[in-house]
Amino acid sequence: MAKHGWQAYHESDALFATFLPVRSQGLEASCYNSGVMYARKPGGQPMNDDVIMLQELRPTRADAIKNRNLLLATAERLFDEYGVEAVSMSAVAEAAGVGKGTLYRHFTSKTDLCLGLLDKDQRELQERTLDRLRADGDPYDDLCWFIEQVLEFVESHLKWLRVIGVGASSLEHPAHLWWRQTIRSLMERIGVSGDIDYKADVLYGLLNPHMQDFQREALGYSRERVRQGLIDTLNQLIA
Repeated sequence: MAKHGWQAYHESDALFATFLPVRSQGLEASCYNSGVMYARKPGGQPMNDDVIMLQELRPTRADAIKNRNLLLATAERLFDEYGVEAVSMSAVAEAAGVGKGTLYRHFTSKTDLCLGLLDKDQRELQERTLDRLRADGDPYDDLCWFIEQVLEFVESHLKWLRVIGVGASSLEHPAHLWWRQTIRSLMERIGVSGDIDYKADVLYGLLNPHMQDFQREALGYSRERVRQGLIDTLNQLIA
Protein backbone atom coordinates (compact mmCIF):
# COMPACT_ATOMS: atom_id res chain seq x y z
CA MET A 1 0.00 0.00 0.00
CA ALA A 2 1.35 3.42 -0.94
CA LYS A 3 2.09 5.86 1.83
CA HIS A 4 0.55 9.31 1.59
CA GLY A 5 1.54 12.75 2.76
CA TRP A 6 3.07 13.05 6.19
CA GLN A 7 2.65 9.32 6.75
CA ALA A 8 5.34 8.77 4.14
CA TYR A 9 7.68 11.22 5.85
CA HIS A 10 7.79 9.02 8.95
CA GLU A 11 9.42 6.22 7.00
CA SER A 12 12.84 7.77 6.45
CA ASP A 13 15.08 10.33 8.11
CA ALA A 14 16.41 11.05 4.63
CA LEU A 15 13.05 12.51 3.67
CA PHE A 16 13.12 14.78 6.70
CA ALA A 17 16.65 15.85 5.80
CA THR A 18 15.45 16.79 2.32
CA PHE A 19 12.58 18.87 3.66
CA LEU A 20 14.11 20.56 6.68
CA PRO A 21 16.39 23.61 6.54
CA VAL A 22 20.04 22.71 6.34
CA ARG A 23 21.76 25.39 8.42
CA SER A 24 23.67 22.76 10.40
CA GLN A 25 25.36 21.58 7.21
CA GLY A 26 26.60 25.10 6.40
CA LEU A 27 24.36 25.38 3.37
CA GLU A 28 21.91 27.97 2.15
CA ALA A 29 18.74 27.73 0.12
CA SER A 30 15.82 30.10 -0.27
CA CYS A 31 12.13 29.27 -0.12
CA TYR A 32 11.14 32.54 -1.79
CA ASN A 33 13.88 32.92 -4.40
CA SER A 34 13.25 29.52 -6.07
CA GLY A 35 14.86 27.31 -3.46
CA VAL A 36 11.85 25.02 -3.22
CA MET A 37 10.92 22.51 -5.89
CA TYR A 38 7.99 20.15 -6.31
CA ALA A 39 8.02 17.02 -8.39
CA ARG A 40 5.31 17.14 -11.02
CA LYS A 41 3.11 14.64 -12.78
CA PRO A 42 3.20 14.38 -16.57
CA GLY A 43 1.45 17.47 -17.86
CA GLY A 44 2.89 19.77 -15.23
CA GLN A 45 0.49 19.21 -12.32
CA PRO A 46 2.04 19.16 -8.83
CA MET A 47 1.85 15.74 -7.20
CA ASN A 48 -0.27 15.80 -4.06
CA ASP A 49 2.10 14.07 -1.66
CA ASP A 50 5.59 14.83 -2.91
CA VAL A 51 8.36 15.92 -0.60
CA ILE A 52 9.45 19.52 -0.95
CA MET A 53 13.01 19.60 -2.23
CA LEU A 54 15.53 22.31 -1.46
CA GLN A 55 17.70 23.30 -4.37
CA GLU A 56 20.56 25.67 -5.14
CA LEU A 57 22.39 24.65 -1.95
CA ARG A 58 25.80 26.21 -1.57
CA PRO A 59 28.48 26.13 1.14
CA THR A 60 28.57 29.27 3.28
CA ARG A 61 31.39 30.46 5.53
CA ALA A 62 30.63 30.78 9.24
CA ASP A 63 31.38 34.52 9.24
CA ALA A 64 29.09 35.05 6.27
CA ILE A 65 26.26 33.23 8.04
CA LYS A 66 26.89 35.34 11.15
CA ASN A 67 26.76 38.58 9.15
CA ARG A 68 23.65 37.51 7.29
CA ASN A 69 21.83 36.65 10.51
CA LEU A 70 22.95 39.94 12.09
CA LEU A 71 21.66 41.92 9.11
CA LEU A 72 18.33 40.11 9.14
CA ALA A 73 17.85 40.65 12.87
CA THR A 74 18.73 44.34 12.50
CA ALA A 75 16.43 44.84 9.52
CA GLU A 76 13.57 43.10 11.30
CA ARG A 77 13.98 45.35 14.35
CA LEU A 78 14.14 48.53 12.26
CA PHE A 79 11.26 47.51 9.99
CA ASP A 80 9.06 46.74 12.99
CA GLU A 81 9.95 50.01 14.70
CA TYR A 82 9.84 52.45 11.76
CA GLY A 83 8.18 50.63 8.87
CA VAL A 84 9.85 49.17 5.80
CA GLU A 85 9.48 52.27 3.64
CA ALA A 86 11.10 54.56 6.23
CA VAL A 87 14.26 52.47 6.65
CA SER A 88 17.13 52.88 4.19
CA MET A 89 19.74 50.28 3.33
CA SER A 90 22.37 52.59 4.82
CA ALA A 91 20.45 52.68 8.09
CA VAL A 92 20.44 48.87 8.24
CA ALA A 93 24.21 48.70 7.67
CA GLU A 94 24.91 51.40 10.26
CA ALA A 95 22.64 49.85 12.90
CA ALA A 96 24.23 46.44 12.31
CA GLY A 97 27.73 47.90 12.59
CA VAL A 98 28.89 46.60 9.21
CA GLY A 99 30.02 48.26 6.02
CA LYS A 100 27.71 48.82 3.07
CA GLY A 101 29.79 46.36 1.06
CA THR A 102 29.00 43.61 3.54
CA LEU A 103 25.31 44.47 3.42
CA TYR A 104 25.13 44.48 -0.38
CA ARG A 105 27.02 41.21 -0.67
CA HIS A 106 24.11 39.59 1.16
CA PHE A 107 21.14 41.78 0.19
CA THR A 108 20.95 44.11 -2.79
CA SER A 109 17.75 45.88 -1.73
CA LYS A 110 15.06 46.11 0.93
CA THR A 111 13.09 43.63 -1.16
CA ASP A 112 15.94 41.14 -0.70
CA LEU A 113 15.92 41.81 3.05
CA CYS A 114 12.18 41.15 3.21
CA LEU A 115 12.67 37.94 1.23
CA GLY A 116 15.36 36.88 3.68
CA LEU A 117 13.12 37.54 6.67
CA LEU A 118 10.23 35.66 5.09
CA ASP A 119 12.50 32.75 4.24
CA LYS A 120 13.83 32.50 7.80
CA ASP A 121 10.37 32.52 9.35
CA GLN A 122 8.94 30.15 6.74
CA ARG A 123 11.66 27.63 7.59
CA GLU A 124 10.87 27.96 11.27
CA LEU A 125 7.21 27.25 10.45
CA GLN A 126 8.29 24.17 8.50
CA GLU A 127 10.35 22.96 11.44
CA ARG A 128 7.49 23.45 13.91
CA THR A 129 5.11 21.66 11.56
CA LEU A 130 7.40 18.67 11.13
CA ASP A 131 7.96 18.46 14.88
CA ARG A 132 4.20 18.48 15.45
CA LEU A 133 3.38 15.93 12.75
CA ARG A 134 6.16 13.55 13.76
CA ALA A 135 4.21 13.00 17.00
CA ASP A 136 1.35 11.31 15.08
CA GLY A 137 -1.35 13.16 16.98
CA ASP A 138 -5.01 13.54 16.09
CA PRO A 139 -5.12 14.78 12.46
CA TYR A 140 -8.07 17.11 13.11
CA ASP A 141 -6.24 18.80 15.98
CA ASP A 142 -3.10 18.97 13.84
CA LEU A 143 -5.00 20.59 10.98
CA CYS A 144 -6.62 23.20 13.25
CA TRP A 145 -3.18 23.93 14.70
CA PHE A 146 -1.61 24.23 11.24
CA ILE A 147 -4.33 26.59 9.98
CA GLU A 148 -3.76 28.87 12.96
CA GLN A 149 0.03 28.75 12.48
CA VAL A 150 -0.24 29.72 8.81
CA LEU A 151 -2.75 32.45 9.64
CA GLU A 152 -0.34 33.90 12.20
CA PHE A 153 2.53 33.70 9.69
CA VAL A 154 0.57 35.51 6.99
CA GLU A 155 -0.78 38.17 9.33
CA SER A 156 2.62 38.98 10.80
CA HIS A 157 4.29 39.18 7.38
CA LEU A 158 1.75 41.09 5.29
CA LYS A 159 3.86 44.26 5.44
CA TRP A 160 6.85 42.42 3.96
CA LEU A 161 4.77 40.62 1.35
CA ARG A 162 3.45 43.99 0.16
CA VAL A 163 7.01 45.21 -0.40
CA ILE A 164 7.98 42.07 -2.31
CA GLY A 165 4.95 42.21 -4.59
CA VAL A 166 2.36 39.88 -6.05
CA GLY A 167 4.72 37.04 -6.99
CA ALA A 168 5.62 36.04 -3.44
CA SER A 169 1.94 35.98 -2.47
CA SER A 170 0.81 33.83 -5.39
CA LEU A 171 -1.12 30.63 -4.76
CA GLU A 172 1.35 28.93 -7.12
CA HIS A 173 4.45 30.14 -5.30
CA PRO A 174 6.37 27.06 -4.09
CA ALA A 175 7.10 28.71 -0.73
CA HIS A 176 3.36 28.45 0.00
CA LEU A 177 2.33 25.33 -1.92
CA TRP A 178 3.54 23.13 0.90
CA TRP A 179 0.69 24.62 2.97
CA ARG A 180 -1.75 23.07 0.49
CA GLN A 181 0.06 19.74 0.59
CA THR A 182 -0.10 19.69 4.37
CA ILE A 183 -3.80 20.60 4.44
CA ARG A 184 -4.63 17.93 1.87
CA SER A 185 -2.60 15.22 3.59
CA LEU A 186 -4.21 15.91 6.97
CA MET A 187 -7.67 15.92 5.38
CA GLU A 188 -6.87 12.52 3.92
CA ARG A 189 -5.79 11.26 7.33
CA ILE A 190 -9.02 12.58 8.86
CA GLY A 191 -10.93 10.56 6.26
CA VAL A 192 -12.62 13.44 4.47
CA SER A 193 -15.00 12.23 1.77
CA GLY A 194 -15.65 13.77 -1.62
CA ASP A 195 -13.22 15.90 -3.59
CA ILE A 196 -10.32 16.31 -1.14
CA ASP A 197 -8.26 18.36 -3.60
CA TYR A 198 -11.02 20.93 -4.04
CA LYS A 199 -11.70 21.11 -0.31
CA ALA A 200 -8.00 21.60 0.39
CA ASP A 201 -7.96 24.36 -2.23
CA VAL A 202 -10.79 26.17 -0.41
CA LEU A 203 -8.83 26.39 2.83
CA TYR A 204 -5.57 27.13 1.03
CA GLY A 205 -7.22 29.98 -0.88
CA LEU A 206 -8.64 31.49 2.30
CA LEU A 207 -5.14 31.52 3.83
CA ASN A 208 -3.63 33.30 0.81
CA PRO A 209 -1.96 36.61 1.75
CA HIS A 210 -4.12 38.54 -0.74
CA MET A 211 -7.30 37.20 0.88
CA GLN A 212 -5.99 37.96 4.36
CA ASP A 213 -5.01 41.48 3.33
CA PHE A 214 -8.49 42.03 1.86
CA GLN A 215 -10.31 40.69 4.91
CA ARG A 216 -8.18 42.45 7.51
CA GLU A 217 -7.52 45.79 5.79
CA ALA A 218 -10.41 46.33 3.36
CA LEU A 219 -13.21 44.63 5.32
CA GLY A 220 -11.86 45.27 8.80
CA TYR A 221 -12.29 41.71 10.06
CA SER A 222 -10.66 40.99 13.41
CA ARG A 223 -8.07 38.25 13.68
CA GLU A 224 -10.43 36.19 15.83
CA ARG A 225 -13.23 36.50 13.27
CA VAL A 226 -10.91 35.27 10.52
CA ARG A 227 -9.58 32.43 12.67
CA GLN A 228 -13.05 31.26 13.70
CA GLY A 229 -14.28 31.54 10.13
CA LEU A 230 -11.48 29.27 8.94
CA ILE A 231 -12.22 26.66 11.60
CA ASP A 232 -15.97 26.84 10.86
CA THR A 233 -15.21 26.38 7.14
CA LEU A 234 -12.98 23.40 7.92
CA ASN A 235 -15.73 21.79 10.00
CA GLN A 236 -18.23 22.21 7.15
CA LEU A 237 -15.79 20.78 4.61
CA ILE A 238 -15.06 17.64 6.62
CA ALA A 239 -18.63 17.01 7.82
